[in-house]
Amino acid sequence: MTILSAEKILFTPASVESDGIPVIFAFPNEYSVGITSLGYQVVWSTLALRSDVEVSRLFTDIQETLPREAELLGFSLSWELDYMNILNLLESLDIPTHSEERGEHHPLVFGGGPVLTANPEPFAAFFDVILLGDGEDLLDQFIDTYKVLRNAPRQEKLRVLAQVPGVYIPSLYEVIYQDITSGIEEIKPKITEIPSMIQKQTYRGNMLSASTVVTEKAAWESIYMVEVVRSCPEMCRFCLASYLTLPFRTPSVEGSLIPAIERGLKVTNRLGLLGASVTQHPEFEALLDYINQPKYEDVRLSISSVRTNTVTEKLAQILSQHDSRSITIAVESGSERVRQIINKKLANEEILQAAENAKAGGLKALKLYGMVGIPGETEEDIEATVQMLKEIKRGVPGLRLTLGCSTFVPKSHTPFQWLGVNGESKKRLQYLQKQLRSHGIDFRPESYNWSVIQALISRGDRRITPLLELTRHYGDSLGSYKRAFKELKGQLPPLDFYVHQNWDTQQVLPWQHLAGPLPQSTLIKHLQESMS
Repeated sequence: MTILSAEKILFTPASVESDGIPVIFAFPNEYSVGITSLGYQVVWSTLALRSDVEVSRLFTDIQETLPREAELLGFSLSWELDYMNILNLLESLDIPTHSEERGEHHPLVFGGGPVLTANPEPFAAFFDVILLGDGEDLLDQFIDTYKVLRNAPRQEKLRVLAQVPGVYIPSLYEVIYQDITSGIEEIKPKITEIPSMIQKQTYRGNMLSASTVVTEKAAWESIYMVEVVRSCPEMCRFCLASYLTLPFRTPSVEGSLIPAIERGLKVTNRLGLLGASVTQHPEFEALLDYINQPKYEDVRLSISSVRTNTVTEKLAQILSQHDSRSITIAVESGSERVRQIINKKLANEEILQAAENAKAGGLKALKLYGMVGIPGETEEDIEATVQMLKEIKRGVPGLRLTLGCSTFVPKSHTPFQWLGVNGESKKRLQYLQKQLRSHGIDFRPESYNWSVIQALISRGDRRITPLLELTRHYGDSLGSYKRAFKELKGQLPPLDFYVHQNWDTQQVLPWQHLAGPLPQSTLIKHLQESMS
């Protein structure tokens, strides 16, 4: 059986009109990874439901039959380093990697997804069009506008598309630097009829997304995914998933979530509930009761990270009965002081209580997410994390404890976007490893070097594009990036400027012309509150 023939498609694709727009929609990774992305599935089905579009899918390992002359080529970008695969795929299709080198016969290359919505500037040269924000309404508006322009010259298409809310045409904006190796002076449109500020689009309907295809070839085998909430009401000050996707949205259980779940459970018995803070849906209890009916007793249920004080014995019991072994909570730190800095409203007692409830409900393991290098953190705060975990280990014997730990990385559109990566973080990860492993706590650190690369891309501007192109050939290690910086010395600021420096709140940010959900003044206020 071929990979694609294993798919169970949960919608009926439209019959394509004879002059349908030929579109290639790509995911710059292997099929098993791409098809597990809910965002990719939803955009693909939105295109496939249009009779005026003929869409073919493309992954790095497999593809559907591609049109000879595609008019649009789209990419969904969920992981920063997948940009390398975008360049590989463009080259395999004989399309120049830079938008300025493409001619009338080349397709318009468009992109969307969390990485491009957060900060598209390091990748701006590769795209003709970038879609900012939620795709639900934006994608159709983009296609409808393109359809009218189909026979227009390329530059005319871009000029008109730039006037659609949420559509960003990087080539029509000029970035002026104070100096090639320091900050940005100004970002401005090159022509008068396009906006100086592009507004990220926010979908406000009552239906969030759910899987449109289920397959055993996905990275999460045969899973049907339902988005239970979008954004998060907690607003931890470092968190892109909360700030970038505001406001917090919750579809109705009766009108939206239950019908979606029923549709999926007809084809599989594996259900994933997704969202930054699933258990904070106001009707979550009702949703749990629905899934816990006898008719669904063979359903395997998994839920993404949950808020600590919502881990009840009942929740643990239901998860345990539905084949879950563990539950994941984000605590960030064992220090109450650090949690106040980041606006994590949580006490150590609640974390201990969550562990007790998890065990009492029959779960075998508790996974915690932590972070080092949080602004304002001291060595005493790291020690507080060790003590908290030891206390849980003593207080709840028999429960397997895991701490997954990353380094703080500044993210655009959050109050901490101005703050750099703490150079002490690597040592702090090593200290945690030494302390926790000796107490039988499974410690899983994320690579510090990867955090540095992430910060570079997260706060990068257009000057790092040549650097990304060099490292593509050197490999994706921190050493490769340092080598590329050395080679490009004098053509861009040093690594330290993007990664470790604290920026002035008055300086022009690389994404200053891309409006997120909250104004800059509000983010500065939140930053000042954290520092006080």
